[in-house]
Amino acid sequence: MPIISIDGTSDPRLADFEAVPDPELLRSRNQFVVEGRFAIQTLLREPRFHLRALLLTKNTFRVLARELSGQLLETVFVYITSAANFKIGGYDFHRGYLALVDRPEPIPVCRIISAVESRNPILALDRIGNPDNIGGLFRNAAAFSVEAVLLGPGCCDPLYRKAIRTSIGKTLQIPFSTTNEWSVTLDALRAKGYVVVALTPDQKESIELKEFLSFFENQRRVVWLLGAEGDGLSEEALDAADFRVRIPLNQSVDSLNVATAAAIALHRLWEYDD
Repeated sequence: MPIISIDGTSDPRLADFEAVPDPELLRSRNQFVVEGRFAIQTLLREPRFHLRALLLTKNTFRVLARELSGQLLETVFVYITSAANFKIGGYDFHRGYLALVDRPEPIPVCRIISAVESRNPILALDRIGNPDNIGGLFRNAAAFSVEAVLLGPGCCDPLYRKAIRTSIGKTLQIPFSTTNEWSVTLDALRAKGYVVVALTPDQKESIELKEFLSFFENQRRVVWLLGAEGDGLSEEALDAADFRVRIPLNQSVDSLNVATAAAIALHRLWEYDD
């Protein structure tokens, strides 16, 4: 497709981008949006996704020129506008990078589980609706070689633009799926040799992280169950766990941000594996 210069965001050729601030409208169109340089560069390396259009400035187009060369430019609309005009639906996307992408078919959870062959851990997320937390969890998952991420009811869409941005594009790389039945899903992972661990701040019914890890040296096949801040894990998720584990804290703090707690648990597991 040709590279198209746009004088302003009212140009009718940008009609599809008007849905950028509305995640529900995007989902109804089977689309999602990626913003930011690093996330779009990740997107361009992932064959699973079909890129529909890009909205860039002259400068950001130059940055992406190498990734956009060849066949890709023949199939993707590339719109170029000035930074002053880079405003969609009342939002100022001042970084100058926006991509409109067709949403792929979801990966069934049974396929995720059947594909597990490594010793790497898995994250199981329960009722985590904050996109910053979802993005942070995927970023941590990439940092510590997590095999996959499973999302229960109430979780934010990992393909929501803010979650993608916060994850620096890792929600586009790490396999994920959704489940409505923790007990069935986690039993299938136990059959693959995994231990299911619920991270909880509850001191009465849990053991400390260090104590748990001392039982399982050289064992990275752990499913870390993590819940929303405030409400925590659902009773169904807690009941499905083999162990309830806590990270000891100063008494002046009752809990950690969920992404921070996951990073600590994943890093400690990583250390024990070494």
